[in-house]
Amino acid sequence: MSDRATDHERVILVHVYFHADNMAEDLNEFKELALSAGAYVAEVVTATRDKPDVKYFVGTGKAEELAQLVKAFNVDLVIFNHVLTPAQERNLERLLHCRVLDRTGLILDIFAQRARTFEGKLQVELALLTHLSTRLIRGWTHLERQRGGIGLRGGPGETQLEVDRRLIRHRIKAIHARLERVRSQREQSRRARRRATIPTIALVGYTNAGKSTLFNRLSGSDVYVANQLFATLDPTFRRIDTKETGPFIIADTVGFIRHLPHDLVMAFHATLQEVTEADLLLHMIDAHDEEREAHKTEVEAVLKLIQADQVPCIEVYNKIDLFNQQDIGQVTPRIDYDEWGKVKRVYMSAGTGLGIDKLLQAISKSLHQDRVMRELILLPKEGKLRALFYERQAVLTESIDEAGHFHLTIFMNPNELAAMLKMRI
Repeated sequence: MSDRATDHERVILVHVYFHADNMAEDLNEFKELALSAGAYVAEVVTATRDKPDVKYFVGTGKAEELAQLVKAFNVDLVIFNHVLTPAQERNLERLLHCRVLDRTGLILDIFAQRARTFEGKLQVELALLTHLSTRLIRGWTHLERQRGGIGLRGGPGETQLEVDRRLIRHRIKAIHARLERVRSQREQSRRARRRATIPTIALVGYTNAGKSTLFNRLSGSDVYVANQLFATLDPTFRRIDTKETGPFIIADTVGFIRHLPHDLVMAFHATLQEVTEADLLLHMIDAHDEEREAHKTEVEAVLKLIQADQVPCIEVYNKIDLFNQQDIGQVTPRIDYDEWGKVKRVYMSAGTGLGIDKLLQAISKSLHQDRVMRELILLPKEGKLRALFYERQAVLTESIDEAGHFHLTIFMNPNELAAMLKMRI
C-alpha cells in the first residue's frame, strides 16, 4: 500500500439510486470497498435518478454540489459506486479539480494491493492495463503516477499519466505470453493430480464469506484471514486426507463480489480455471448476512460466466455460531439433501469448527456417491481407453503383467463406466 493510502486518503463517495433494479448497488458494500482500499471517507453523497446523465453521470446540479464539497473537505479523490465512461470521468475531473474513480477502478486498486504471487500480480496488472487503455487522457492535470494513492498504484506508466498506447499494447501482449506459461504449468499440475486420482475441491463464494477460515480449519494452514473484502487474492492449494473423505486437494480461490469487473474476471481466467476443473465446489455462504441470497445469486452468475455452473456444488452456510440462542434451533449443524438424495447444503461454522464433521460427511458422499469399484484388464492396444480412465480420475491401482496387459482397479459411476467400455476395440 502506498504512503498516501496508509495515511488514509480523503475521499467522497457517490452513490446513485436508479429506478431500474439492474443498476442497483449496495451502499454499505461500497463503503467497505473504500475502507479496504485505505480510504478515509469524508462524505457520502447520494442521489436518485431515472438514468445516468451523459456528461456527468449525476447531472449538472449534483456535479456542482460535488465540486463545492471537494473544496470544503479538501479531498483527494471522488469515487463513484458505478461504472463511468471515460468521457464522464474526464468531465468530472475537469469540474471537480480532483481525481475521479469508478467502481471498477476501486476494485482493481484493492486487487493491486492484495496480489502477492507473481501470477497474481501479472493478472492484476493485465486488468489494470485493460482498464487504463480507455482512460489515457486526463483533462485536468498531468499528475505524476509516482504519487500513488487509490486507483493510481502499481502497473506501468508510473512516472506520467498520459501513457503511450503502443507501450500498453506491447505490455499487454507480454503479460498474455507470461500468463500462457502459467496456464501451461497449471495444466501440468492438474494432469499430475488426475494421474494420482486425487479429487480437487474448490472453495468459492462471496468475498468475506469465510473461505480462508474453512481452508485453514481443514488443512491446518495459516492463510491470511481478516474481516474485510478481498482479504485473500492468490489461490492456495493443500492436500487433505481424513478417514471420512480419503485424500483430496482443496483450493482456496478469490472471493467474488457484486458486479465483479469483466476485465478482472478475464484477467483471472488462469486462476478461475481451477474452479472449472474441480471435481466439487464448496459454495461458502454467510448464513448470518441479510444479503446472503443476493450474494449467492452474484456468485452463481460468475460461475456461469466462467462455465463452472455444471460442476457439482455443495452450498455451505457458514457462521451459524453468530445467531442468537433463540434462533439456534433453526441453524443447527446439519446436511440437507435434494429430492434425489444428493447433498444440497451444509450448515456449519468454520470459525468454531461447529458442524465440521457434517461437512466432511457431505464431501465424502458427494465425491463417492453412486460410484462402484471394478477390476479391469485392458489389452496393450487399449492405451487410449486407459488414458481416458486416468483423465476421469477413476484409476485407484494399476499393474502390468508379463504380456503387457493393464490390470486396473476402477472407481467410478457405473453408467459412465458402461459407456466407456463400449469404446473397447
